[in-house]
Amino acid sequence: MTPTGSLPRALVSAGALREGALEAVALGGEMADLRGDALGHGVLEVAAVVRDAGVKTVLVDDAHIAERVHELDLRAVTTGEADIDSSVLYGLPGAQTVPAMRLAGRVVSTKPLRAGEAVSYGYRHRAAVDTTVALVTGGYAQGIVRALGSSAHVEVDGVLRPIVGRVAMDVCVVDLEDSGAGEAVGADVVYFGGAGVARDALAEWADITGLGIAELITIAGLKAVREWTS
Repeated sequence: MTPTGSLPRALVSAGALREGALEAVALGGEMADLRGDALGHGVLEVAAVVRDAGVKTVLVDDAHIAERVHELDLRAVTTGEADIDSSVLYGLPGAQTVPAMRLAGRVVSTKPLRAGEAVSYGYRHRAAVDTTVALVTGGYAQGIVRALGSSAHVEVDGVLRPIVGRVAMDVCVVDLEDSGAGEAVGADVVYFGGAGVARDALAEWADITGLGIAELITIAGLKAVREWTS
């Protein structure tokens, strides 16, 4: 089992979710989709927010979850088709609302990499120039899909940096390029969400992997340590 401290964090903003819920309800519809543990955000927490925004019925995965949602004075069903826009509700790429979730890893170490030296399994990535790379929490076991290696970018200190080499089970390697190695140790690395340059990175993930945005955020949210913020 991966230690909790080695997992990415799914930071869910209650305020952003509340605003998204109000906007989604204003656009119309009768039922919100709260399956997949509410798209990785947390089903009971999301249920309370959408209830306060005026949603009367939600679609959930099973009868056990439905019973728990009923305790929040909200009707829950396990069949039917949700018609409230989930992209607006959760602030997914393409919507005008703020992302409710920010997925963040942490730089656990850095090392210099000389031109020609390689990283990760199979040494499929070799540095073109002298650089510095960081080992970052979050791997394919946490929904950082292997296809993202040497294809996707993450946010480090407000700048997009590339994931390089193959994504491992619990970590990946990020090229810090021209940034200082010492400054990055312990820093947050944003995979997607938030208000910075990685806000809509899930759209890039979807293009690279061929998976849907809802699939990607659900898996990542379920595998991360979930933390709610105001």
